Amino acid sequence: MSGEKILVIDDDTNILEVIRMRLQSWGYYVSIARDGQEAKAALSTTSFHLAIIDLRLSEEDGIELMEEIIRCHPGLPIIILTAHGSIESAVEAMRKGAYSYITKPFNNEDLSLHITNALEKQQVIKEIRHLRSQLDERNGFQQIIGNDHQIQKIIEQISRIAKTDCNVSIYGESGTGKELIARVIHSNSNRSKGPFVAASFSEIPHELQEEALFGCIRAIRTNAKGGSEGLFVQADTGTIFLDEIGNTSTTLQTKLLKALQEGFIKPVGSAKSVKVDVRVIFASTVDLEKAVNHGTFRRDLFYKIHVAPICVPPLRERRDDIPLLATYFLKGFCKILKKDIIGFTPAALQRMTLYHWPGNVIELQNKIEHAVIMTNDNVISTEDIFAGTHVLKNTFNSYKDAKERFEREYLENLLKISKGNVSSAAKMANRYRADIYKLIKKYHIDPESYKDNLLPPKDVPNYSTYLRHV
Repeated sequence: MSGEKILVIDDDTNILEVIRMRLQSWGYYVSIARDGQEAKAALSTTSFHLAIIDLRLSEEDGIELMEEIIRCHPGLPIIILTAHGSIESAVEAMRKGAYSYITKPFNNEDLSLHITNALEKQQVIKEIRHLRSQLDERNGFQQIIGNDHQIQKIIEQISRIAKTDCNVSIYGESGTGKELIARVIHSNSNRSKGPFVAASFSEIPHELQEEALFGCIRAIRTNAKGGSEGLFVQADTGTIFLDEIGNTSTTLQTKLLKALQEGFIKPVGSAKSVKVDVRVIFASTVDLEKAVNHGTFRRDLFYKIHVAPICVPPLRERRDDIPLLATYFLKGFCKILKKDIIGFTPAALQRMTLYHWPGNVIELQNKIEHAVIMTNDNVISTEDIFAGTHVLKNTFNSYKDAKERFEREYLENLLKISKGNVSSAAKMANRYRADIYKLIKKYHIDPESYKDNLLPPKDVPNYSTYLRHV
């Protein structure tokens, strides 16, 4: 490979120049940075294919800088430079996301090999993303895989509502394919030639949600260089998919309702309204009707968007479709990775069918992807799919599965008894509230849905006692 952009971060000017000359002689484009600030500035303006970071920078921790870069640029492979005495730290860096490490002094052959391998890995990741784009975005009902009666009902619903312009609400757990359904609705509608724009309110800070939806004019933010175009304008003449609509303030809900009713939006900081022609498809992992009853979601907005509700079942409720989906993903990944894998072992199919799939279809897709990458055989085994989970040869649950099931049941019992009060639940469990919130997020549980439960009080063991039983 040559022509790729590589960022080298080291506070030793001599090392920087040596590496730069070597990489440039091999045909790479090289940028250098002497500290984290220079590195971040370079990363904000250039799309790099690889970063090389010295583990021991004079004024900052190389591992912390690496972690920050990975958070902002998750697909960027990173090679760590380290001295012989710091190999233990380099191994720690690899555990935290580094691709590999090289010890100083290094020779040209080692450096070239590490760079080549890291760039090849990035290329494979890019090809897999392209495959996912093909799997997830190709138009047509053939993208909705399943013979389960619930899936067939959804296909029937889509065929009826696609040609209309009504608002649609899609309910389902994370990973069930709500965005895919929205895309199929769009591609079979009269707006199919217009744009499809997707956004999730769970990924947008509350203070930026209005700006993200409606845009803003120049200089509203002190650090803004210009105005920004909102999602509604981007989706004009097409469809906008808004996921996690329940994660919005009632103030924003009021403005969203007005936009739906009038067909006009007002950018932040503007006195003028802008007309938009957009169909909106909403999605939520929580029951919006319960949110209305609890006062966290506007009743009039609920009725406005709840015209054509679609409920997507979790994968564990359509187990007969699991082999079908697994085979579909297998064929797709084999094609892009140029592997000749004919199928799954009977034990693997059985294990997949019995597994709980908390991450739903997305988790299945990811596990099949991992199996195709890692296996050297022409069939996928149980160990290929559930690597690292210590899967037993029979149908007995793995330790991880048993612990997660017990953990979820424990959390649900806590919330039932505390009637959804997280503070009370934390006290009963003898844990910090942050710990309980982490579990709530992990298992996609809505505490609000437990507020109306009327259960007789009973003793609940604290979390430490519970852990001794797992």
